[in-house]
Amino acid sequence: MRRTGRARRGRRTAALLAVAGLTGGLLLTAPQSASAANLIANPGFETAGSGDMPYCWQRSGWGDNDFTYETTADAHTGAAAMKVSLTRRADGDRKALITESADCAPVVTEGKQYDLSLWYRSTTPDANITLFRHDATAGWQYWTDLKTLDLAADWTEAGVRTPEIPAGTDRISWGVSVYGTGSVTTDDYAMEQVSDPVPQPGCTGTADQCENGAWEVLPAQNPVRSMHSVVLHNGKILLIAGSGNDPTMFEAGTFTSAVYDPKTGTYEVIPTPRDMFCAGHVQLQDGRVLVMSGNKGYPSADGTVGYQGYKDSYVFDPATETYTRTNDMNDGHWYPSATVLGNGDVLSFGGLKEDSTGSVTAERWSQAEQKWLPTWQVNQTWSFWGLYPSMILMQDGRLFYSGSHVFGNNIPGTGAAIYDYDANTITQVPGLQNKDERDQSASVLLPPAQDQKVLTLGGGNIDSNPEANRLTDVIDLKEPDPRYVAGPPIPQGTVDLGDGPVPQTGDQGKMYVSAVLLPDGKVLETGGALHNRANPVYETSLYDPATGTFDPVAADPEARGYHASGFLLPDGRVMTTGDNPGNNSWNHNVSIYTPPYLFKGERPTITSVIDTEWNYGDTQRITVDRPIAKAELIRPAAVTHSSDPNQRFVDLPLTVDGNTIDLNVTSNPNLAPPGWYMLFAVDAGGVPSVAEWVHLQGPQALAANDASAHVHDFADNLKGKVAGPGKKRSSHPVPPTVSGCDRHYGTGNVCVPTAFPADVGKTTAARCDWLAKNDYGRLKVNGKDDPLRLDPDRDGSACGKGDLRRSGKAHPKGSGKAHLKTGNGHGESGKGHITTGG
Repeated sequence: MRRTGRARRGRRTAALLAVAGLTGGLLLTAPQSASAANLIANPGFETAGSGDMPYCWQRSGWGDNDFTYETTADAHTGAAAMKVSLTRRADGDRKALITESADCAPVVTEGKQYDLSLWYRSTTPDANITLFRHDATAGWQYWTDLKTLDLAADWTEAGVRTPEIPAGTDRISWGVSVYGTGSVTTDDYAMEQVSDPVPQPGCTGTADQCENGAWEVLPAQNPVRSMHSVVLHNGKILLIAGSGNDPTMFEAGTFTSAVYDPKTGTYEVIPTPRDMFCAGHVQLQDGRVLVMSGNKGYPSADGTVGYQGYKDSYVFDPATETYTRTNDMNDGHWYPSATVLGNGDVLSFGGLKEDSTGSVTAERWSQAEQKWLPTWQVNQTWSFWGLYPSMILMQDGRLFYSGSHVFGNNIPGTGAAIYDYDANTITQVPGLQNKDERDQSASVLLPPAQDQKVLTLGGGNIDSNPEANRLTDVIDLKEPDPRYVAGPPIPQGTVDLGDGPVPQTGDQGKMYVSAVLLPDGKVLETGGALHNRANPVYETSLYDPATGTFDPVAADPEARGYHASGFLLPDGRVMTTGDNPGNNSWNHNVSIYTPPYLFKGERPTITSVIDTEWNYGDTQRITVDRPIAKAELIRPAAVTHSSDPNQRFVDLPLTVDGNTIDLNVTSNPNLAPPGWYMLFAVDAGGVPSVAEWVHLQGPQALAANDASAHVHDFADNLKGKVAGPGKKRSSHPVPPTVSGCDRHYGTGNVCVPTAFPADVGKTTAARCDWLAKNDYGRLKVNGKDDPLRLDPDRDGSACGKGDLRRSGKAHPKGSGKAHLKTGNGHGESGKGHITTGG
């Protein structure tokens, strides 16, 4: 049973635009079309049906509401029109749709687009043109909402263009959804196929560039050891390092951030008040960046105390490039999640407390009050979600925990779940493969967000340290009882096992995956490593959600493992930074990827944006210099440790009149939480414009006329195990070795793995040889314990000559002194030892 009230969480303003004087003709009088043939049977309801609905029209809908359908003589033309009324609504909607049958539903062609139009009168701001499609295998299914209908006392024409027809679709059905009290009367439906676009010039680069794209390593290095990357709404990039995972910087109180300007290629180092190393972050509605928790302390030298998180929270203002402190969180949260909700609030879970135990306290940032709420005002299940749990906002306001996380095993159960904050319940979701080997996998809400599909890629386990996997899993959250299904394996590239890159073999995959949504609707996955902070993998590919396939492309020439980031720039390129192996070196080189679409002809240009302040349910007008096939909003990145749960691509259905385009904005803030977005226009060849920045308004703008978001009844028949709030507790026990590093060895944050890769023998010689190949250098033994047997002669130095003589093997090259690879900006060493950087 669906709860009442879920559909009322988001609210939009009625589309009585303040800019009406500028945009008086937002609803176009005649959508541009290739054909004069109307594909609708009985478009004006003049032919009666066998029941109480006209021929080729049917009722549909769901939820708790009172409604009526009637054929009325109050028509636009002819003698009949269709009226749908809601007199009471708790949730759900009522629809009048083309009958889903071979006789009535229009036949469509894969890859084509269609212009839809109708005439209507409306007494409610809560109405949409809604589209269903018939899949030749799966049958009829909801596809998407296309356009919100304005209040209209007089007959008004509304037109909109469908997205490209997906593979496997042979027919569509569409009509009007009413999801608020009032009535909508419609008449004179039309559907016409759009003419094929004029092809653009072919490849403008080399054949390899057009097929695989191209990478370049920038001449200017990143000046800070940043592991957090946030794309700001002024186009600059905030790179947060804090102490940079360097205990010497921590002890000195030297905490840094940098702001990178892609237009000039320059960096400005920003004073940073606390150690924001491994904090959480998210863009707020106004474009400022909320940064939560961080590193209060590093592990003790003997490994008895682990990392500690602090309660502090800050807001970074892109306008002044300064941090301002907020009120404290209720707990410390080293490695917290951060998910923005449809009303602009932020939910945060997981991470480590001040005492290194796991935080079981859910935190909520109030957009209205601009502060963290006290614990008693936040629903609590007292669950430990782990570190950087990937919590993705669903279209109805629930959160999907994808199973992607950081460090060790997944949560108990199936490893994926739907969390309903209002009901305060957690329901397990099945199907995730090898759920305890998804440590530092990546998860993304696939384009477009309206499809509600999530892709999870790769992963490993730093506790057992197996070879990372090639697994991918896809889940459709529109299903009544969603479950992951296996996707195609990640393509293999090369891996550096210590003697230079060699082809991957067997089932070798990668953890530390970066996944980036691109404006052509594909996902770029890049970077990674085969083991815990070792053995970089050089492989990049494009995942196409339309076909469910990977296409290998040019690989980043730089190692991008632990503490690396990849993210989309407003010009459509992708930037990658960082890499922090266990030997404490750091890669300061920055790579830029130019995708194949930028080598395939001239880019379309958005020549004007009438208004950059957008509201939910709006129709917003732009002009372009030539025809486009689609437009979308992409939320700018706030990524760390393979995790950016707020990354999303929101389709903007088009109403087209030549080069004048009206963009139809979703009425549902859960699909596009409030904030700044990159607006891309994309041509039929997948070539995107440079982005324009637009600001999607939040809850203040949603209150007018009590208008509601159109929320659908997805995932409404969950069969997984359900858990409510557990017993109140203060924390969850977490071992000090949570990061997979044995602190008995090395300075500061050198990461000697608690578990070596499976192909490394258990002898001192074998382990020391592996450490030498991975450039660990001299390792001091901290205290008297030697759990990995690296100091048999007990002289306080691991892997020395005496240790190796005792193990019966000659001293491996380089294991008695530091020999970091310092070329190309990768290494940082000093005074004969490794500085740190885990």
